[in-house]
Amino acid sequence: MKKAEYVYKNATCFDLKQTFECGQCFRWKKEENGSYTGVLNVGVVNVQKCNEDIIFLGFIDDDVDFEAFCECYFDLKEDYEYIQKQLLKNNDLVMKKAIAYGNGIRILNQDPWETMISFIISAANNIPRITKTINNISEMFGRRVETDLIGEKRTYYIFPTPSELSRASMADLRECNLGFRDKFVYNATESINSSKVSLDTIRELDYEVARKELMRLPGIGGKVADCILLFSMQKKEAFPVDTWIKKIMNEEYIESKSAKKIEEFAKSRFGKFSGIAQQYLFYYKREDAD
Repeated sequence: MKKAEYVYKNATCFDLKQTFECGQCFRWKKEENGSYTGVLNVGVVNVQKCNEDIIFLGFIDDDVDFEAFCECYFDLKEDYEYIQKQLLKNNDLVMKKAIAYGNGIRILNQDPWETMISFIISAANNIPRITKTINNISEMFGRRVETDLIGEKRTYYIFPTPSELSRASMADLRECNLGFRDKFVYNATESINSSKVSLDTIRELDYEVARKELMRLPGIGGKVADCILLFSMQKKEAFPVDTWIKKIMNEEYIESKSAKKIEEFAKSRFGKFSGIAQQYLFYYKREDAD
């Protein structure tokens, strides 16, 4: 592995707290200096903001082009100022407040495999427990990495590949505190390893078809499928509907208990940027409640 650095100059619409704490990822941890360190499938990355610049430090696999990786993973080539203008075209006062509150959220392009398992784990769960379970799985079956990336030597564990996780029995998964989700993780792992399901293929499909393919897997309903599509497959039209989204959509836009009707309304109103609108609304409602 190698150390690498990339500086993204004059960053706009990129706030570290908002991006890493908006519910789209689980393995980014805030450091004492305000930076965030994440354990990714390519290694360990630290992100810090210095004035208007974002500094990325990595301890990553030798074959990774770090600049290209950062540009993709952090969605640096997407124009979020343009997206915000599009979402405000119809003078949506609720969206205006949500964007003002979460202006710096960026959608991360995460590893589809880890994202799929993470959001299967997320069902009827909370973020601290999800994070702990993912870390348990990584420590038991993942690759160990030691680095002094941010000034002190630490040990990290990369989330296991499908092949590595195939070593886990149901009993092993149960020890990771998966609860009722153990069978879903076990079956999803088997489906990927046996090539019954190809995440690379799904990523290339149109949104609706890709969603149906993901929902063939046990443990993946509409909300989990939309999270996978939005946070790892660049399907920005996906609109995950959870408790927080139901609350704000019912209060401000449409009175309905039906996730399907809420999704349809959102897509008619927010169009191809529905997923980004969802993140602004989700962050605004959840943080405002706190």
